[in-house]
Amino acid sequence: MKKDEKKKEKKNDVVILKKEEHQKLLDEASEHKDKYLRIYAEFENMRKRTEREKLEFVKYANQELIVEFLSILDDLERSVEAARANHEDYTAFLKGVEMVMAHVYDLLRKNDVKPIEAKGKMFDPHCHEALMQEETDDAEEGIVLDEFQKGYTFGDKVIRTNKVKVAKQKQNQQEQE
Repeated sequence: MKKDEKKKEKKNDVVILKKEEHQKLLDEASEHKDKYLRIYAEFENMRKRTEREKLEFVKYANQELIVEFLSILDDLERSVEAARANHEDYTAFLKGVEMVMAHVYDLLRKNDVKPIEAKGKMFDPHCHEALMQEETDDAEEGIVLDEFQKGYTFGDKVIRTNKVKVAKQKQNQQEQE
């Protein structure tokens, strides 16, 4: 047989089924379709439920942190009230503010938030933002001279960079002209 004849035979193949066999196949196909639709519906319901749960988790994930900050806010309010009532006792007011700061630092530490050391360190663009440069012979080029705002990490991630002033080598008079 030639190739063309084989192709014709395959195209002309006809399967003849009895009515009962045909109906059985239709019933099986209908049953599989029904199972598929049920599984698909379950999957969609689970996807929607998971999305709702995720949104709810994100919404309330910081609830404990907020509650702790509310106690810090209470301390700040008491400090302000004490300062207003007793204008003369600045040392007591300062002590109250220092206690509130200690409470904040403790809260940050418990939540794995740490300050980034900058002053005296080599400038690192991943955790420092240079706001100024200062020509100096007192420090090596690229060393952080001053810190205008602290930076912080949350775990291993930088969540706020340090705002810093960086040392720059002085240019000789001859180089400037």
